Order: sequence, then structure tokens, then C-alpha cells
Amino acid sequence: MRPTKRDLRIQVNFLPIIPSIMMTYQNNKNFSRIPARKGCGNAWRFLPKKNIRFSFLFFWVFSTVLAGEPATPELSAVDRKAVDPKTALPSLDTGPSPAFAEIARESGLDFVHFSGISGKFHFSEILGAGGALFDYDRDGDLDVYLVQGHALECVSDSAEFPCPRITDYKGEPPRDRLYRNDLRITKDGAHHIHFTDVTEASGIEATGYGMGVAVGDIDNDGWPDLYLTNYGSNQLLRNRGDGAFEDITQKAQVDEPRWSVSASFLDFDRDGWLDLFVGNYVYFSLDNLEPCYAPAGRQDYCSPLTFRPIPCRLFRNQGDGTFEDVSGRAGISKEDAGALGVVSADFNGDGWPDIYVGNDGRPNQLWFNQKNGTFVNDGFLAGTAVNMDGAAEASMGVDAGDFDNDGDQDLFMTHLLEETNTLYVNDGSGWFQDRSVATGIAVPSQGRTAFGASWIDYNNDGWLDLLIANGDVKIIPKLADKGDPLPYHQPNQLLANLGNGRFRDVSARAGAGFSFSEISRGAAFGDVDNDGDIDVLITNNTGPVRLLRNDTNGGHWLGLQLVDKAGRDALGARVEVQRDNAPNLWRRARTDGSYASANDPRVLVGLGRSEKVRAVRVHWPSGHTEEWKATKGEYLTVDRYLTLREGKGAATNRP
Repeated sequence: MRPTKRDLRIQVNFLPIIPSIMMTYQNNKNFSRIPARKGCGNAWRFLPKKNIRFSFLFFWVFSTVLAGEPATPELSAVDRKAVDPKTALPSLDTGPSPAFAEIARESGLDFVHFSGISGKFHFSEILGAGGALFDYDRDGDLDVYLVQGHALECVSDSAEFPCPRITDYKGEPPRDRLYRNDLRITKDGAHHIHFTDVTEASGIEATGYGMGVAVGDIDNDGWPDLYLTNYGSNQLLRNRGDGAFEDITQKAQVDEPRWSVSASFLDFDRDGWLDLFVGNYVYFSLDNLEPCYAPAGRQDYCSPLTFRPIPCRLFRNQGDGTFEDVSGRAGISKEDAGALGVVSADFNGDGWPDIYVGNDGRPNQLWFNQKNGTFVNDGFLAGTAVNMDGAAEASMGVDAGDFDNDGDQDLFMTHLLEETNTLYVNDGSGWFQDRSVATGIAVPSQGRTAFGASWIDYNNDGWLDLLIANGDVKIIPKLADKGDPLPYHQPNQLLANLGNGRFRDVSARAGAGFSFSEISRGAAFGDVDNDGDIDVLITNNTGPVRLLRNDTNGGHWLGLQLVDKAGRDALGARVEVQRDNAPNLWRRARTDGSYASANDPRVLVGLGRSEKVRAVRVHWPSGHTEEWKATKGEYLTVDRYLTLREGKGAATNRP
């Protein structure tokens, strides 16, 4: 049974350096013991009076000082699994190295982000912006949407601060940009990427102080629409299907006039229409601007804890082109947020989408779907509100994926350089454990401030890796001392999944795409050239966009476009790929995750050396499950894209 908020939870984590005990309970004299969950200590139920939380930290200094190296952590059953030699690629020491080439400028992506940087350290300057990979014209390749910043004075209501005359890299007023992918595949099999700026032709008028973008088909016409998050009023742009978009924000009633960063489209009530979750940040304006200083005495950007957080919003799609704000009724607006990263997925395996919110410097929220239009935040009980030490972290970027191939959604979070990035391992029922140290992702993140990130299988070996976009939010003293005009830049990272529960930093040999040191923010992921591997769009604050083309010589693959009965991308669908003589692989159709960005909705499954796929099983958001198989005695053809439509497969009642 799942304990409620009135339960006591004790969790013991034995780490190489810090064994910790975390306890959350509500105090009362009378209690009765209840069964402990797998992987946990003991749990007792209390009748509530007042909420008291404890975090106990004990340090085994001798494990590192005396022994000279960390103690070996006790690994879970998943961690101890050996890599299957029949399906895995050669090790990183003997196999092909990752290879990412940076091709933005040569492919026609000439976008340069303008943050409105003024020297006055306006808080909004340092956090933007994101981008999207999506097929707006449905021609089979991924197009690019890039979010632009502005001068804070130009979006302020205050008459005391006039808007300065500013232009972007094209000598025009700052605005978001849409680039069409004119992908060409020649007879020799070469894939040639070229982008054309079609912003004018698209009719898009997005000139606010941009932060992020979410992608989803809100009217079930098969054409992906855009939701733009801003410092100030957000925008909903409907794709008309003729290459143009129209602003329907007011008609659809989804305006959020404060400060939003990330958003997610999901069908939370399973009625066949995509709803919208908007992650709101903090109350900041020119009217409450006060100078903040670093310990060395330099003026710097303020901490988010300086400002009051804003509750998130949930809009229910009514199926007639309008949305209803159900934030209060659903329970979402009852708690403040301070959200930067947002991702929706089924975290407890009940078939209904839940919502995870990464809050900046405040406890994260895990909103479990109650299947009746309401949500309950069980972040503390689930083990995802704070890290293993009981500390709330910066939580800029977030993504959900099955890195250990056990069929559930694990969580990855990015944080500040004073912290480490966090990996929460799901036990399948919505209980999580912070395994950041044991998996090896903590140490490489030290000294880095990270934003966009995603679980991607860069080499198609069947194990999800991590790509992380870095860039600080505070002045880096050693850069400032050298006179660097933008002393916030850091290189990005690629962590390879070794298939045994651990990761290795392979950034140094990941190709030219990782040689830059920039102020990276958003990261969007998808197969831009349709060659069967994941490419990466990196957006930089006050810098040029980067497009990393994946040239890694990886394993076999299978690409899946999942289309529901309404004819739109089936966001939230779970895919199970059954290989011959190899473990099954689980993946999810989504566009959300990362930071302020939107991803390719297609599911790209790396198969390693497996050439034989027996079946593909799809768990649709509607609750139905179907299976696709080749004819008897044969296998599905790999190294290609397939379109699977709900209602066209063989129905199955198996879980």
C-alpha cells in the first residue's frame, strides 16, 4: 500500500562517502506499523498533528581519507546486471567514439540569442532561452523554432523605464524565429540538412521576452501547435496547416501574464484532447529589483529565493478550441512552485500521466494523477522533493526515461555548480531513490551549472545516455578576472551509460560539438537528418544556436511515429520493443522535458547488435494496448521508421 502524507518514512542510503538517513513524518503519540516498501527501511503510520521533517547526515570520513578511495556502493539488482554480449556494442575503450559535428551555421541556422543584458543584473537576463525540434509542415523532417529574448524595459508596465531601441543579429527588432528544414537525401544515401528562415511567411509575431516553447496538437487536426512561455504574457500559436500560425491565446483562454519557463502538453484526464501544464517561476519586476552581491563583493544576479514563487497552472482542453483553468480544482495552485523544469510521465505505472516539477531552490513536486481530475503532490514521500542529503536544489532541467531498462521512468535533474546533478531511480511503483553517487553522474557535474538535458541513446546500443547543456548563472571569478565580457560560459557534457548502472564522462572525445564553452540553456533532441540517430539543438544565452549532428557509428535502430485515433502524435504513449534473445526495451513518446524546450515526438529505439525484433507493443494514452508483429517466423525490419496508428495493431489485454 502507498503511505499518505500522514506517514513516516525512513530511508537509508549507503553511499561511498555519505551514508544518510532521511525521515519525514507527522508527529503524534499513537502509531501502527505498516509494511515497508522494497528498497526502503521501515515505515510507520501516524495520525497527524503537526508536520516535522528531519534529515540526519553521518559522515564516514575514513572511507575516503584512510582508504584513499570511495567504498564500493551496494548495487541494486539492476546495477549488477551484466551487459548482454549478444546485443551490446563494444566497450567505450575498444568501440567507436561518439562523434558530434557542429553544423548550425553551415546548415542555415544563423540565429543569435539576445538576452537584454544591461549590466544592471536583471534576473530575467540570465535564464533564457529554449528551442524546439518539430515537423511544423508535416513533410517528414524536423524544423526548428528558436525563442528570442528582449530588453526587460520593453516588456515592463512601468513608465519609469523607457524601452531602448534595440535590434537583433539581423538588424531587426528581437523576435522568435522559425526555420524550415529542407532535408535532401541523394542517390548515394547522403543526408543534406539545410534550413530556411520562414518566420515572415509563417505569420508568427512573437516579440515578447521569450523563455521557452512547448509543442502539441491542441485541436486534433494532425498539425503541431506551439505554446510560448515568456517573462510576461504567454502565447498559444495554432498551426493552420498551410505554413502559417495564428495567435489564439485570448480565444483559448491560456494566457499566463507572469513569468513562465517550461510547459508540458499531456492528456491528464484521458479524454483524447491535449491539456496544458505551465510551469511558473517567481514574482520579479523592475519594481522589486534590488542589487545582489557575490561573496567577493561583485554585483551579481540574485538568488531565486530573493523572490516569491508563483504557483503553476493546469489548463484543461475542452475540445472546442478553448481551455479551462482547473489549477485550483486539480490541487495544483495550492502550492507555490518556482518552476524551471517540467516533465509529464506515468511514474507509478497506473496508466495515467503524472507531472514532475523541478523548482529552483525549493522542494520539487511530484503530482500523482488521482484519475478524477485532481492531483496530489507526493514529492517528499516518493523521494524526489529533495536530494539524498535532504536539501532542495536548483532543478533547472529535468527528464524522465528508463536508463536501466527495467520498464519504469527514472528522473534526471540538473543543478548549480555548488551542487551535483541528481539521478532518482524508480522502483516501478513511484518510489524513488537518489543514486547520483552510485551511478557516477555526481562527480562529473561538480563545478558545472547545468540546464537542458535528456536521456538519449547516442550510440544506439540500447542504453540511455545523458547529454547536458551547461552555463553558469553567477559570475565565474577566474573568467571575470581575465576580463571576459560574459564570464558565465562552460562546456557541455556527454555521459555514456555503461549498461551496468554506471555512467562515464566521454565529453572529451565526443567530437567538435563539445569543444565550445558557452552559456548553454535549452537543449532539444531529435533525428534532424532522419539517419536513425539523435541529433541535438543547443540554445545559448547571448550567443549563437548550435546544431550537433550525430555522426557516431552506432548500433541498429527502430524509429516509431505513434499516431492516436484522433490523428495526432500520441504523447505519453509507452513503447515496449521485444528483441530476440535480448531484454525488452521501454521508451516513451513525448515532446517535453529538458529545459524550456521541445523534442522530436518520434520514438527512436537503439537496438545494439540486435537485428531481430519480434514485436512492438504500444500502451496508448487512452489505456488501450496493441501489438505489432511480423508474419510468423519472421521479424520486423530494423534501421527504418515505422508509423503505428492506434486501432491498427493486434489488441492485447496483457500488461
